[in-house]
Amino acid sequence: MTDKIAFITGASRGIGAETAVALAKAGYKVAITARTLSEGESHDHVGKIAPLPGSLEATAAAVTAVGGEALCLRADILDEESMIAAAEQALAHFGRVDLLFNNAVYQGAGNQERLLDVTREQLLAIYQGNVFTPLALIKTLLPAMETAGGGTIINMLSYTATVDPPAPADKGGWGYAYPSSKAAFGRMAGALRVEHPDSGLRIFNMEPGTVVTEVMKAAGVAEEVLQRFKPCSPATIGAVVTWLAENEPREEWHPKATLRAPAIAKELGLLKVPSLLGAELGTELGTELGAES
Repeated sequence: MTDKIAFITGASRGIGAETAVALAKAGYKVAITARTLSEGESHDHVGKIAPLPGSLEATAAAVTAVGGEALCLRADILDEESMIAAAEQALAHFGRVDLLFNNAVYQGAGNQERLLDVTREQLLAIYQGNVFTPLALIKTLLPAMETAGGGTIINMLSYTATVDPPAPADKGGWGYAYPSSKAAFGRMAGALRVEHPDSGLRIFNMEPGTVVTEVMKAAGVAEEVLQRFKPCSPATIGAVVTWLAENEPREEWHPKATLRAPAIAKELGLLKVPSLLGAELGTELGTELGAES
């Protein structure tokens, strides 16, 4: 068992929540952030104000159930200062952060707009959530990691950042704004590696496949999209993140490029990892799909 500290964004549901519990089971204490502190709260999901299953409190309860410790920090990736404050609070509470998992993504309007339809305001919000805020977290936590002699940063990317859509955004594909933000986000890892050599830092990009959740269904993702992918659960991705936190990726996985979580899960025998949040909740949280080879 380890006794390390993880800071996880977007941990009220889905991959973030499953990762928090998986890391706790592996001995990590976790600082978890999201907009939703309590069950039933309504927030903007793809331009619609509505509640979704999951909350920081539910994740923390699941962490406690496996013998872990969770610090709930309500924060919004559109409010950069709130995220910086959460990171500083985690450092003050635990004394250090060994793993930063930049998992949260912008969920408001604009993600599924066609290129000519996305507004400047939507684009700015998407880049705030997916680029500027995670960069601010890295700037806040990386110096402390270096002082401690090392740490791990895992940045969650997207299959859509490097692959052309199979159809327009409103017909089962994806638009420009979200993929372009993830492409920009993906350039941070390489820059950090060359700027902080011999620092003990491990910095990875990870691509989990196409996330099909209640949010994406609300955005109008059609059923035919599902036929192009193979299922891989949020719990499986959480297990991959947890493995990567404590192990070095194989060279054939191209760790200095982008790690493909579904392929890694297949090699490690993690494709059928059960939900640590409970079967019913795990189903509600959505399905993570890995792109076909």
